[in-house]
Amino acid sequence: MSETKTDDKAQAKPAAATPVEPLLVVENLFAYYTAEPSVKNVSLDVRPNEVVALIGPSGCGKSTFIRCINRLHEEIPGTKVQGRVRLAGTDIYGPDVDPVAIRAHVGMVFQKPNPFPSMTIFDNVASGLLLRGGTKRRDVKDIVEDSLKKAALWDEVKDKLSAPGLSLSGGQQQRLCIARTLAVKPKLILMDEPTSALDPISTSRIEELISEMKKFITIMIVTHNMQQASRISDRTGFFLLGDLVEFGPTWQIFNKPKDDRTDQYISGRFG
Repeated sequence: MSETKTDDKAQAKPAAATPVEPLLVVENLFAYYTAEPSVKNVSLDVRPNEVVALIGPSGCGKSTFIRCINRLHEEIPGTKVQGRVRLAGTDIYGPDVDPVAIRAHVGMVFQKPNPFPSMTIFDNVASGLLLRGGTKRRDVKDIVEDSLKKAALWDEVKDKLSAPGLSLSGGQQQRLCIARTLAVKPKLILMDEPTSALDPISTSRIEELISEMKKFITIMIVTHNMQQASRISDRTGFFLLGDLVEFGPTWQIFNKPKDDRTDQYISGRFG
C-alpha cells in the first residue's frame, strides 16, 4: 500500500476503549431514488459522544445515507428506504414512529448556512422550542443563551440578539444554525459538509467547535476534506458507489486501510 500523510491525530493509534452501547445502529440499509439503490446494504454503529466522518467521492451515497437517519430522504417523491435504523433503541422506521419526532432527536446542519431569513438571531435559536411547544417562556431565554454558548457564538452576538440572523457572517451563520439545532437537545447531530462554503478561519472555528461539542453530543459529519476527517473524527467510513467499503478507527483508515480501494482514495489515486 502507498504511504499516506495525515495529521498527528490520525498517525497515533489510540489506546483500546472500553466497549459501550451504541447510540445509533444501522443494519442492512438500502436507499433508492430509482430502481437501483444509491445506498447498498450499509451497516454501522455510532457510539455516544464520538465524531464519525464519512468520506468518499461525490455522488457515492454519503449525503443520502445521513438523510435516511433523520428520515429526510423519504421527503423526495419516489424514494424508498429498506433496512433498520435504531436510535437509542427505537426503530426510527417503525410503523408507529412519527418522522417529525425523529427529526427533533436527530438534528441536521447543511452545507450552506440556512438561518431563517425573517427571524432575529434570538428567534432563530428559539424557533424549534416554540414550534415544539411545552417550554416555559421564561426558560426559552436561558436555553437560547446556553445553546449560543455551546455553539461558541454567545460572546459575538449577546448584544445584538434582535438583529437579523442573516446579518451575521457566513461562519457565524453556520454556528447559529448549530445553536438552533442544539436548542431542542437532539441525541445526534448530522452535518453535511458544514464547512465547504466557509473560509479557512471559519472552517477552523467549526472544527474546534465540533471537538468541543462531542463532550455532550454525538456527531456524524460528511466531508470531502480528508484532512478534516483525520483531524476531528474518532471513526471514519469510506463510501464508494453506494457501498460502505470500510469503517473503522480514523487512525486505521488513514494509515493502515484494510481495503485497497480505501488506500487508493486516501492516497489520491482517484476521487
